[in-house]
Amino acid sequence: MNRKNPSPQGELAAASDSKGLEALISRAARAGKGLPPVDRWNPPFCGDLDMEIRADGTWFYLGTPIGRQPLVQLFSTVLRKDADGDTYLVTPVEKVRIRVVDAPFVAVEMNADGEGEAQVITFRTNVGDVVEAGAEHPIRFVDEPETGGLKPYVLIRGALEALVSRPVMYELVSYGEEIEIDGTAMFAVRSHGEVFPIMPADQLHRLSA
Repeated sequence: MNRKNPSPQGELAAASDSKGLEALISRAARAGKGLPPVDRWNPPFCGDLDMEIRADGTWFYLGTPIGRQPLVQLFSTVLRKDADGDTYLVTPVEKVRIRVVDAPFVAVEMNADGEGEAQVITFRTNVGDVVEAGAEHPIRFVDEPETGGLKPYVLIRGALEALVSRPVMYELVSYGEEIEIDGTAMFAVRSHGEVFPIMPADQLHRLSA
């Protein structure tokens, strides 16, 4: 993605040096504790930031991993994915685009309580978000052509998802059961009364044969 000429409205603009990054850190911190209302902010677009979230959830700035977890957690609270499909760091005064290889978060732990329709599956992400899968936090499964497998995602907030890590995926699938959906037998998981299909049951049987 080509770098855009920064807008003069924000000193972060290109953010190619440590002062620019420090400015963003300062403004993100001032946005408030917890989860700021980034979906309600409409600041000017101030260019592309050389920051990338890799598929394993590692954050990079100028090609170097960001080793300070509190800093990663701070940035994660001002993330927003817009209708254009791109992901931004957003403060009340500026919006800068970053690169996301897969999903911005990774689900690194899960817990399942209850059984059947009463079952609730809870996920924890690499940046500390905890969500219960259900109508507000649906799970979706995507085919992975390069491996022939599946990649599960859970919606965390807004349009931001977490990729379910491989070990957690195996645990998640262990709670799967055959459920009829619109007249078709599906292998699926339940949480908070919602059913999330993984694959047709006959496909699972073929894979298990």
